Amino acid sequence: MTVSLGDSSVSPGEMDLAKMLASIKIERRAELVTVVSLPEPVAQGDGVHAVLTEVEGTTVITTLDEAERRGWPANFVAVWLTVQVHSSLEAVGLTAAISRALTERQIPCNVLAGFYHDHLLVPVDRADEAVATLESLAEPAN
Repeated sequence: MTVSLGDSSVSPGEMDLAKMLASIKIERRAELVTVVSLPEPVAQGDGVHAVLTEVEGTTVITTLDEAERRGWPANFVAVWLTVQVHSSLEAVGLTAAISRALTERQIPCNVLAGFYHDHLLVPVDRADEAVATLESLAEPAN
């Protein structure tokens, strides 16, 4: 098997945990989302923001409005937060630091890792607290 190392012009992202935490900012998306499990595949678009194919079915992260329009059950309604730190996919500790901070506050969180950013789904009623908790991680680092 041949492995391509990809385009070297793409920034690999930050590796230093202290630098990542010092610069952490959280972006909150306006629309509410929900996580839905479906037996069949679904294409992204039209309010469907992420699709994961698992053995048990298709997991869809979609806007609450789109789920209601399609008649999908909204089992977990959440706010989508984006961690505005371009961490390397090989960086160690950022997810653990985020998880630890939210765990100390008993804030549920589901994590999606993108190439450029980590994305967090948190309950609507805890979103403001989650943002404040995560942004406070930068304070000791400064």
